[in-house]
Amino acid sequence: MKYLDEYRDPQAVETLVRQIAREVTGEWTLMEVCGGQTHNIVRFGLEQLLPSSVELLHGPGCPVCVTPAEKIDHAIALAGRPEVTLCSFGDMLRVPGTGADLLAAKARGGDVRVVYSPLDALQLARDDPSRQVVFFAVGFETTAPANAMAAYQARQGGIDNFSLLVSQVLVPPAMEAILAAPERRVDGFLAAGHVCTVMGLAAYHRLAAQYRVPIVATGFEPVDILEGVWRCLKQLEAGRATVENSYARAVRPEGNRHAQEVLNTVFEVIDMPWRGLGSLPASGLRLRPAFAAHDAARRFPAETSPAVAQGETQSADPGEDPCRAGDVLTGRLKPCDCPHFGEGCTPAHPLGAPMVSSEGACAAYFQYDPPAIVRAAGDSPTGRRP
Repeated sequence: MKYLDEYRDPQAVETLVRQIAREVTGEWTLMEVCGGQTHNIVRFGLEQLLPSSVELLHGPGCPVCVTPAEKIDHAIALAGRPEVTLCSFGDMLRVPGTGADLLAAKARGGDVRVVYSPLDALQLARDDPSRQVVFFAVGFETTAPANAMAAYQARQGGIDNFSLLVSQVLVPPAMEAILAAPERRVDGFLAAGHVCTVMGLAAYHRLAAQYRVPIVATGFEPVDILEGVWRCLKQLEAGRATVENSYARAVRPEGNRHAQEVLNTVFEVIDMPWRGLGSLPASGLRLRPAFAAHDAARRFPAETSPAVAQGETQSADPGEDPCRAGDVLTGRLKPCDCPHFGEGCTPAHPLGAPMVSSEGACAAYFQYDPPAIVRAAGDSPTGRRP
């Protein structure tokens, strides 16, 4: 309770809000790149506490949301193989591929299991050597060390029936893609504290200098987020663009060296497709050749899997996709401004990943911002304020 009292302290929030209102003179747009931060911004109404000249955009901070549909199709195909047990975190089960989701694959008889750690999946492989156990390794830098350790332990222990279907992505290249876009609106970034806890701050210094944007490593509670906003705005008002750490209780400038070591041992950096952003250079991870025996993409190539061969996953024409996930993930569109939000697209009947994922921006607006649903329905003008 002491933690919650300190970082959800209304008095501290009021102090920060007054400081921001007193010091901000310009119009600024900031972006967070973390689904947890997005949900707390919407849940606690933090944007409504800021001056109307300050706008918060929600970036591609939900790893589930940026997982390409083709990778989900591959997971679905693997779940359809009789010898495979497909393990995943629960938030991936209802994320649509190009034609279905893992929950539908499970309903068709696929052996799809929800686990809480890749090491749970590794234990399943140990317990039943007759099954090929595949863990769907999705996430940012925060989940990558545990996934790397699972592959490392599998190789060390000779567990040949365990593999990873890897869709690990890296945050800084996505931030750079947004900064380099011709329609860029972002003046400053709140960097995700948990990513910085693992990787440190080194990757952000070049971005801050090259694109002249302040980048502040920020935590997740209301006071954390407002402090990150305040530090960003102070830099903008002063004409500065540096990297700051407002989450020092968890983030060290060098990050977690032990986690980085296991990452570098198991994974190598590659170009990676992102849902909504396209293929980004040096933005993803794959298993190194030394761990090829535990790479599901090598062991079960997508084109030879039974579900794909039987036409059970169809490639949709991107032009016909009604989901505006790409615009939402890059901050070009607020969820409530999507024509399908709250009507054609709801958590019960989602059109895309941002409405399904527990970290998706659309899910946050639907759950915590009822006025957004009213605005989307056309009963009042759209806009960022209710």
